[in-house]
Amino acid sequence: MKRYRGPISNHFDGWHFYNPAEMGPGIRPVDLLLWLTTRKPGPWRPWIDASYGPPPPQSVPRGELLVTFVGHSTVLIQMDGMNILCDPHWSDRASPFMRIGPRRHRIPGVRFEDLPPIHVVLLSHDHYDHMDVPTLRRIAAAWHPDFIVPLGVRSRLVSDGVEGGAEATELDWWQLVAVTSEIKITGVPARHSSGRSPFDRNRTLWCGYVIEGPAGTVFFAGDTAYGPHFVDIKRRFAPIGLAFLPIGSFQPRWFMQAAHMSPSEAIRAHEDLGAEKSIGIHFGTFRLADDAEEEAVNELRTLVDSASEPKPDFRTIPAGEGTQIT
Repeated sequence: MKRYRGPISNHFDGWHFYNPAEMGPGIRPVDLLLWLTTRKPGPWRPWIDASYGPPPPQSVPRGELLVTFVGHSTVLIQMDGMNILCDPHWSDRASPFMRIGPRRHRIPGVRFEDLPPIHVVLLSHDHYDHMDVPTLRRIAAAWHPDFIVPLGVRSRLVSDGVEGGAEATELDWWQLVAVTSEIKITGVPARHSSGRSPFDRNRTLWCGYVIEGPAGTVFFAGDTAYGPHFVDIKRRFAPIGLAFLPIGSFQPRWFMQAAHMSPSEAIRAHEDLGAEKSIGIHFGTFRLADDAEEEAVNELRTLVDSASEPKPDFRTIPAGEGTQIT
């Protein structure tokens, strides 16, 4: 992989990317070692029996928005005649290895063969549970979509043999690309990290995306801890009609709070964004932290139910279910 070179900024020092100080500290290697040696993981079923959802439509008309949750952070966004696939993952493991590493606890909500033609692929960062190279190769061979990725990730696509990777559009935070005359996609800040081995930590950027079109404004957070960036996103893009916010892989808080939001923090992010509706992602497929299988979903539901009126319109949807957003 060719190392990214570019201008120094408030989140790039010329060598590594980093979270600005106002976002809060990141994960230290010593914290990772401490967590790994003191883990107390909650229970998960070895396998979650589930069926594939129905095939999504081939497209939706201008002015309409249909979203399908596939599982973990994989979301199909169909709007204004465009099919946009976020962080696609259909492999058995979130790992560089076939026999070790986090394994799926359920099938994807949509059969790969039932996907409609994919026009755009959004990658939030290069961690294995979000950037799944075997899936990207299948998508590239089938539909030759446009890839939109954070700074530095284009070289990963090229080195991993993803067809069309060399033409991928790289975005820094707040950079915009017009994918049609009516649909714009902007990379926005996230509080996270990157890397696919112990030797390449934070050499590529991480981000979320705001998608603007006639059907409205959609925010895909990707993977992020809580921070002031949600208020900044609201300032630039309000009103946000729909937000996809991560809620899982959040325990223990002393460790995971620097990388992943808890359900309560996700509700704060929903409120900071001023989002009309939010849908939870990043849960229920890969056992990546110490929260139990259904802990994130149950805690989110409890917090929403106990909130004062007007309650936040924040929910999860079953993997494979398509939801019309109005």
